[in-house]
Formats: sequence, C-alpha cells, structure tokens
Amino acid sequence: MLDYSLLAAIAAVVREGSFERAARALHLSPSAVSQRVKLLEERLGQILVLRGSPCRATEAGLSLCRHVEQVGMLEQDLIGALPALAADDSGRVTLRLAINADSLATWFLPAASAFAENESALLDLSLADQAHTAERLRSGEVLAAVTDLAEAVQGCRSLPLGAMRYAATASPAFVKRYFPGGVTAAALSLAPSLRFNQQDRLQSRWVEQEFGQALTLPAHGLPSAQAFVDATIAGLGWGMKPSAAVGGALADGRLLLLLPQAPLMLPLYWQSTRQKLPMLERLTQAVLAAARDGLEPLG
Repeated sequence: MLDYSLLAAIAAVVREGSFERAARALHLSPSAVSQRVKLLEERLGQILVLRGSPCRATEAGLSLCRHVEQVGMLEQDLIGALPALAADDSGRVTLRLAINADSLATWFLPAASAFAENESALLDLSLADQAHTAERLRSGEVLAAVTDLAEAVQGCRSLPLGAMRYAATASPAFVKRYFPGGVTAAALSLAPSLRFNQQDRLQSRWVEQEFGQALTLPAHGLPSAQAFVDATIAGLGWGMKPSAAVGGALADGRLLLLLPQAPLMLPLYWQSTRQKLPMLERLTQAVLAAARDGLEPLG
C-alpha cells in the first residue's frame, strides 16, 4: 500500500523546490520532510529527488508526483459530494501546467480565474515556448499544457484552442533607421530583432513565411512579455507580438507594422492527460471557453 504522507512529502519538495519550503507548506520540520523522502526512497530502492537548488524529481519521482496530483483531484471531487470529509482547507491540490508567455499575458488568465473561483485547487504555471511546453507534459512535469503541437503526446489528448495572430512591429524611428528602402531580407539580416529566449523562433518563422528563406537574425534576449513590447516601442529592436498586445501602440503610432497584411497565425492546442479526472475536465472547459473569446478560429 502507498503511504500518502510520504508521497505528499515528495510532491511538496518538488513543487516548492526545497526541503525547507516544503516543510513550511506541510507544517513539518525540514528534518521530518527529509526523513519521509528518505524512507520512501529506501522502500522503493531508488532516488526520487535530486537534491539541489532547486530540488528536482527523477523520472520515478515525477511519476509519484503525478499520482499525488491525480489522487488529490479525485479527493477534492469526493469532498464536494461529501463535505463532511473536509476537516480543513489545507488539503488543496496543486495542478501543474505549462504555458507560453504570450498566452499567459493575453487570453489565459480569465480561464485560470474562472476555474479557481469554483475549485479548491491551486495552479502552478511554468513558462516555456509553445514549441516546448509539450516536452514538460511528456516528461511528466505537468498535467496539461498549451502547445503548438497538434499531435497528442502519448497518454494525452489534444484539443484545438484557436490561432494567435502575431504582428511584426517596430518603432517609427527604428523603421527609419534600419528599413529606409523597405523591409527586405538583406535589411532584416542587419536589423536587431527581439526574442523571448533561445527557444523563441517566431521572428525566424515570420521571415521564412514572408521571404521564403531562413536568415540569421541578430537578436536581443528579453524574457518578459511586457518588456518585449516596451523594448519594441523604445526602438531596441523589431519583434513578433500578439496583435492584442500591440493594438494600442499601433493605433497611436508608437509602433508600425513592418509589412501590412502579413500576420503570423500560430495554432495552439490544449493537451492533457487522458485519465478521467473531473477537476481537470472542468479546467479544460474553462480553458476552451477563454480560448474562444481570446483566439481566432483555426482554419
């Protein structure tokens, strides 16, 4: 039989990133948490937590964490049907999700708010490029993800959300300096671009879409959705941002479209475990509803 007090210690250490923070979350001493983790590792005969800053789960540890989350969701639904089972509010389950920064900054928060308003659950959102969020789902780090991958990850289902419209923009001064003869492949190979992180290929995808060739783009790295827009307005570089995020700056002239009528449409999908978990299904419905309001139809 599984000892859920031991499993809870593993899940807390991985979720919080350290034994000390896990101890505070569980109202235990750090040594008690450490002893529970060590006891479970001894019983299973393998390492479950890689000690470090932050602590990380091994593959086996992730499997146990995923099990704890799933059981927690089922327990919360059972408490909803039998309220007398709830002795206090300390047993809220935490759902780990992966999402791209632009979705988080635009359409996703209404879904999170609508879900949290009616559920005794917490959301733990991790940021990754939409092309890589599925990797976190595949590894077991998260239960669901917003991704640009249409094909379902093994053990998961994939539901279409819609398309996010991106615009290539720059400040008027930047356009005047770097594109005096128009936006060409040669000019783009010299003009500084902006990218969210090393995984961000939106600028390159747009160039390939419009010019039919891959270019090596000089780029500033800016790992902040809001700073990305502010830096574009300030003239640091050109970049791809959701039309909803730059609409005001385009309307008042602080930003210009590099090429009129040349958006990049990015299809997005919601992937989650296939297991029948009512709480996760309610989160899925909230996400689909927010996507209908915040994204454009696919196709």
